[in-house]
Order: sequence, then structure tokens, then C-alpha cells
Amino acid sequence: MSETRYTNQHEWVRVEGDEATVGITKYAAEQLGDVVFVEVPEVGRSLAQGGEAAVVESVKAASEVYAPVGGEVTAANADLTGDPAKVNADPEGDGWFFKLRIPDMAQLEKLMTAYQYAEFVKGL
Repeated sequence: MSETRYTNQHEWVRVEGDEATVGITKYAAEQLGDVVFVEVPEVGRSLAQGGEAAVVESVKAASEVYAPVGGEVTAANADLTGDPAKVNADPEGDGWFFKLRIPDMAQLEKLMTAYQYAEFVKGL
């Protein structure tokens, strides 16, 4: 069973077992506009919850992507290097940024559920 949680910085994290997949939300991708460059973290890197993890650049702006949860990076989406537009096409699917192993599942309690995130975005 997977569960998706969200940050107020518009990152999502989908947890399956002890591994989490991370990306930016559809809302964030829409705000950025056409994504032209993505820098993902290297495998083996240790990330702290809320720490800088990746960079995404669009025709409008460059933004940091923060780790919704801390852990060790187990995979990076190399497809984004050659085709950064995948972030716009499918931000919460094929446009994922990286995966990490989560040592402490309690970190998820600090994040928003899908319903909470939808309500948060309505207020923006």
C-alpha cells in the first residue's frame, strides 16, 4: 500500500515500504511553467528532512526542491536530465526526482495528506 504526503513547499512523497519517491506537485509545475533543467541528487547522498535536495529551472525561475523526509538517496531519475519536460507532462508520475530509504516513518506525520494539501492550495 502506498501513501502520498505533501509539503507546503509543493513537494510530494509517495511511500511504499521503507522507500519513498519524491517530486514536485502539479501545482508547482504549473507555477514554474516550462521546465528546462533538472538537477537531481546523487545516489548514496544523505538528505535531512527539509534540506535542499534538487534544483529545477524553468523559463520563469529556478527553484530548490527540498526533501520532504530525510534518508539516503537510492535512485535518481536520470530521464529528467535529457527530458526535463517530463516534470510538466507528469509531475506526480514519470516526472519524479529521486527515491530514498526512510529510516524514520514518523517524519511523515509532519506532512499534509492529499486532502490537506488540496485545501492549502485553494488558499493560495
